[in-house]
Amino acid sequence: MTGINRLELVRRHNPRISTPDPQHVLSVGNGDFAYTADISGMQTFTRFHDPLLAVRGGPTTVNTATMSTWGWHAMPNPDGFTLEDAMSDHQTRRGPVRYPDRHDLEGAMRGQVSEENRAGAWLNANPQRLDLGRIGFSFRQADGTLMEVEPSELEDTEQTLDLWTGVLSTSFGFRGETVRVTTVAAPRDSTVAFRIQSELFATGQLSVSVRFPYAHDGFFQTSDWGKPDRHSSALYRSSAATASIHRVLDATRYDVALAFTDGSLVTPAGAHEFDIAPAEATFELVAGFSPQRAEQRLPSFDEVVADSGDAWAGFWQSGAAIDLAGSTDPRATELERRVVLSQYLTAVHSAGSMPPQETGLVTNSWSGKSHLEMHFWHAAHFASWGRPELLRRSLGWYRDILDEARRTAAGQGYPGARWPKQVGPQGIESPDPIGSFLIWQQPHILYLLELVWRASSETERASLAQEFAEVAHETATFMAAFLEERDGELHLLSPVMPAQEFYDVTTTEDPTFELAYWWWGLEIAQRWRELSGFDRDEQWTDAQSRIASPHVVEGRYTAIATEPFLRRDDHPALLAAYGVVPPTPVIDPEIMRATLTDALDTWEWPTAWGWDFPVMAMTASRLGRADVAIDALLRDEVKNQYTVVGHNSQMGSILPIYLPGNGALLAAVSLLASSGQDGSPAFPDGWQVTAEGFVLWP
Repeated sequence: MTGINRLELVRRHNPRISTPDPQHVLSVGNGDFAYTADISGMQTFTRFHDPLLAVRGGPTTVNTATMSTWGWHAMPNPDGFTLEDAMSDHQTRRGPVRYPDRHDLEGAMRGQVSEENRAGAWLNANPQRLDLGRIGFSFRQADGTLMEVEPSELEDTEQTLDLWTGVLSTSFGFRGETVRVTTVAAPRDSTVAFRIQSELFATGQLSVSVRFPYAHDGFFQTSDWGKPDRHSSALYRSSAATASIHRVLDATRYDVALAFTDGSLVTPAGAHEFDIAPAEATFELVAGFSPQRAEQRLPSFDEVVADSGDAWAGFWQSGAAIDLAGSTDPRATELERRVVLSQYLTAVHSAGSMPPQETGLVTNSWSGKSHLEMHFWHAAHFASWGRPELLRRSLGWYRDILDEARRTAAGQGYPGARWPKQVGPQGIESPDPIGSFLIWQQPHILYLLELVWRASSETERASLAQEFAEVAHETATFMAAFLEERDGELHLLSPVMPAQEFYDVTTTEDPTFELAYWWWGLEIAQRWRELSGFDRDEQWTDAQSRIASPHVVEGRYTAIATEPFLRRDDHPALLAAYGVVPPTPVIDPEIMRATLTDALDTWEWPTAWGWDFPVMAMTASRLGRADVAIDALLRDEVKNQYTVVGHNSQMGSILPIYLPGNGALLAAVSLLASSGQDGSPAFPDGWQVTAEGFVLWP
């Protein structure tokens, strides 16, 4: 250990906000639950942070929801749509195979759904992740009349998130009085706590409101405030300082327990709004969200603060750290900032009990669904940064949906398990003309298991091998069967969509990245057989030996082996075949070197996504070009920017947060930090690097 002062390292990047901005919000949470606050330290300015209004002509806007991994809702399904209703036949060498591809996303977003796509539209939008409720301020005139206040009306706003403790501190002035807010989340359950100090409580000009919206089945929205008759919020009082609210939205039910210091709780005119008027200048509120109606003692504010401080200090003191202070390259400070903030954001939003959505627990994207091809980018870094327990939390979910993945494979005529692309908690594929044909998520679970195994103790390794032996076997069984023989070689044939999602599924063959990943995934499965005391599978070995070589033109790899061979927009995913994937017999490193150089010179980088720049960096790192890797990580492109709070925005208010970018950045930095001689850092000249605790990549 080289003795990095981790407290100093982390706190020098505490995010600070002094001006209201609809793009800048801060979250507290624990991987399975998050509360996202605006400039008030609470969720006061709902309209200011409404992304739908921003899409219609405003700046990039981030929502301020309260979300969890357990909170889901489905709209009524009066037509009884099932996945079969959204399927079409596709021709393969084995005959027709049905895929759930009948969905028109753009039409659905415009409210123009054709009859043939009605089932797909409903199934794609349901279930949706639920906004559990908003806790914020209400402002009043001296006579008690409610006021509409804009964030710009607050004075002297100051807000700091202490990353070391997970505590958000806010202060602002209103009507000449100061309001101070401390916001913190519990580290192990769905609880958020507040301490608020202001003389405005005594005058009745400030109160705390708890408000509940209906669910929203839109592409990126979380809440519908215009349907009060579609849900219910029943208040139950158990004492003068405690209460619970039972929520019912169609078949979804959950409870919100409240514990607070002296104050009166009333129900205003709105059926889903509860107002607490504090009696003293200092007011504390603890809110616990739960999917079950159970009497539980809520912790005190001080207990939540203490638990959060212990948990976050333990997080930062565990695993790896990298300190770039003293570097002469002026970009070092920015890279270090992105690294620190990305660790916090992924721990809050990507370390839960199921794979996260791309916008985490901040706001919805794709109705809040998880994208399994992004799970690697969200969470692989936890293992390489020496925190495998944070990745392992979500891996058991694959075991839970294994039967569903088996049904998908069997329905397409294959043995084993085929993992879906876009899913809710039950693991059922969302109909989509692109996602249903993606395959690069298939080896992910194998690679993630391998990374966790490498970062775990001997005892944990034994448990891991036993727990996931069936998942590994079923995953590889499908992979071997999915390869099709032609002229003695095994190919990935149509219908298939590569990670670069702009090719024709009916004609595409042998995507370069997927060929290499198929070999590597089968190799991991072979190792897991050996861990379980079995010999290597002869059929898998044969498949590995006969996987087709990727297509090459003028000494460079192409994306696919059929025309148009290579498009130079969107994801340069072919680079991942040697970078994300370690060296394999499938890829020639010198051809990949020429491919990387060509991509750097000719790619349409404004079309690239947040994880593409780390992919390029990982390929450069494997090829011994640390200078190129750093240039890639910090390349000045529209989708490679990180806001003051660390968010990697991609599509304005539609996708204002993109956690795969944060996670991929951490993966690439961990490879750079451990790919030198004897696992030392491999950074270019001008970089002063102190690194500790990293786990070597394969």
